[in-house]
Amino acid sequence: MGAWILGRNMFGPIRGPWSDEAWKGWWGDTPPYHVPVFVLTHHARNPIEMKGGTTFHFVTEGIHAALQRAKKAANHQDVRIGGGVATIRQYLQARLIDELHLVARPILLGSGEHLFTGIDMPALGYQRTEHVSTELATHVVLTKNAPKEPPRKDS
Repeated sequence: MGAWILGRNMFGPIRGPWSDEAWKGWWGDTPPYHVPVFVLTHHARNPIEMKGGTTFHFVTEGIHAALQRAKKAANHQDVRIGGGVATIRQYLQARLIDELHLVARPILLGSGEHLFTGIDMPALGYQRTEHVSTELATHVVLTKNAPKEPPRKDS
C-alpha cells in the first residue's frame, strides 16, 4: 500500500471548520496507515506528521485531486480508499475504484449509511469476481471491467 484516501468523518468527529487543530485523528500518536493519507474535507488544514510514517494531508479540491495526489505519493503502489460510505460512493460513481473488497460480519449494529442505494453497479461496469463465506465473515470482491475496445476497421 502506497497511500490512503479517507473522508473527513473517518479522520475524526469534528464537523465544519477546524476549531481545534490539536485533534489528530481517532488513532492516537501512531495511526495504522504508515504511509501518506489524504483526507477529503471542505476546510483547509496543514498536514499532520505522526509517528510510524503516517502523514495526514487535507484535500479541499475534491475526489479527483485527492486521487491524483495519492497516486503520486504512492509511487506506483496501490491507493486504498478507506471510507466512509459517502467517500466510497463518490469514487464508485466516478468509476475510479478498480477493485472493491467488502467484508460483512453477522453482527447487527443498527442503522447507518447505505453503500449501494441508487447505484447501478453493473451499469457502471462492476461485477462480482470473488466470493468467500466463512462462519466469521463474508468476503465479496467487485471488480471494474476494462473498457471495451472499439471494433478494429480492416484496411
